[in-house]
Amino acid sequence: MSDYDLSMLIPARNEMFLARTVEDILKHRRGKTEILVGLDGAWAEPGIPDHPDVRIIYVSESIGQRAMTNKLCKLSRAKYVAKCDAHTAYDEGFDVKLMDAMKGHDDWTIVPIMRNLHAFDWVCKNGHRRYQGPSGPCNDCGEPTERDVVWYPKPSPQSTSYRFDKTLHFQYFNEFKKRPEGQGDITPSMSLQGSFFMLTRDKYWQLNICDEGHGSWGQQGVEVALKTWLSGGKVMCVQKTWYAHMFRTQGGDFGFPYPLSGKDVDKARKYSRVLWLGKKWPLAKHDVNWLLDKFGPVPEWHDDNFQKEQKGPKKGIIFYTDNQLTLKIAHIVQRQLLKISKQQNISIVSASLKPMGKMGKNIVVKGQRGYLTMFKQILAALEASDAEIIFFCEHDNLYHPSHFEFTPPKKNKFYYDWNWWKVRADGLAVHWDADQVSGLCCYRDEAIKFYKKRIAEFDEDNFDRKFEPLSGEGSGHWRAPFPSIDIRHQRNLTYNKWGLEHFRKKETATNFEESTVDKIPGWDDLKAFTDSLKTK
Repeated sequence: MSDYDLSMLIPARNEMFLARTVEDILKHRRGKTEILVGLDGAWAEPGIPDHPDVRIIYVSESIGQRAMTNKLCKLSRAKYVAKCDAHTAYDEGFDVKLMDAMKGHDDWTIVPIMRNLHAFDWVCKNGHRRYQGPSGPCNDCGEPTERDVVWYPKPSPQSTSYRFDKTLHFQYFNEFKKRPEGQGDITPSMSLQGSFFMLTRDKYWQLNICDEGHGSWGQQGVEVALKTWLSGGKVMCVQKTWYAHMFRTQGGDFGFPYPLSGKDVDKARKYSRVLWLGKKWPLAKHDVNWLLDKFGPVPEWHDDNFQKEQKGPKKGIIFYTDNQLTLKIAHIVQRQLLKISKQQNISIVSASLKPMGKMGKNIVVKGQRGYLTMFKQILAALEASDAEIIFFCEHDNLYHPSHFEFTPPKKNKFYYDWNWWKVRADGLAVHWDADQVSGLCCYRDEAIKFYKKRIAEFDEDNFDRKFEPLSGEGSGHWRAPFPSIDIRHQRNLTYNKWGLEHFRKKETATNFEESTVDKIPGWDDLKAFTDSLKTK
């Protein structure tokens, strides 16, 4: 068994900040993390300090970044490996935060938030400073300059989402950051920036994550991301921690350490395009178009009509409310659904007891708050929708964007999302495995048949409070990547259950869990939200 849980792999050639990067990792790691350094055709200058958790290999002739990374990975016996550049700095405890996020997700490749590293300035004897770049005389007075190491991780920008263009060239994906699914503690990313990525060592070799056919350098972020996504895994950004990367974009003596020609770069991109756009990778379960559809609209790939033209059954939301919910909750829930509707091109039909102008197509149902009225609202919304697949959305539930990625496998069956938490104002959160109408997804025609029958046979005096539709085949369930939030307040139609003692039949509390809102993944501001609901 290995003494380490994580191996940091640092392929390096002529890297002036290699020793400082190693020192930074040693200073900020908090887990069983080792550092494996590959000196690719050149000794480190300055030298790397001796440390029992640092191992160095040296080759006299350069073999290239990918080959060196593979050589380092062969030395590792840890569960996780992380490839990083030799000019990076790290958050306190970055390693344990990343390994914690990876638990139970051996098919993920993850990255932290990426900041920019201000590594050094050029300073002259008169005190004038110039931001890092090629060496040269002072711009202000012409005097010679010396390098002054700053080593400052700049607080912004904070990059969390990446993509590629039609030539498979790296791009930032700032548009995705603004979407609801791009916000949270752990968020998906279409592609990667190659200065850092982490995955299991087994998955590294299974996917041939550093294919030397690409050449020494280039296209690494695209390669790692596509191999992860298209094999059935996920690329995720862990926004609970960060690393900082020094960018060398100004050439001169501040350029790349490998002597790369334009032909080398073109070779890597051509190899990449043949592999991915030509569908030549043998381990692929999906293709690039699948990934583009998943993250669409993607700039340069999709136009404004992209989502309207997507294949597959049309999805829609029905939203029903008695209009008696406190406005603080109502507005937050509605804004979240409207964002999701816009980003994912999912239509909304709302059924309310009072007119609502902004919640999609609005149907006003006459009646008093109650079970039968709610069933009538649901049926009215179903009949007014033109979508084939319907997501049931209630006025006191916060839905995560990932909830709407699901497509029911069968048309005659009802499916329930089991990834939910019930929360209350003091921050307590509970979960157990159970069907809830608020998490229901099904084909519209099947739902219409059910609710027509339910309304026709409804007997208020003998209603058994069974709200969840059940088809002839029973029901199915799925778990969205991130949970939705069932907000408990003073006017819920269903009973509150906060402990096992509240269940008449203990066997129905399957996998009961208790937690707090600050520990629920995928949401940033739940604690602030529940605090705002407390009675003053």
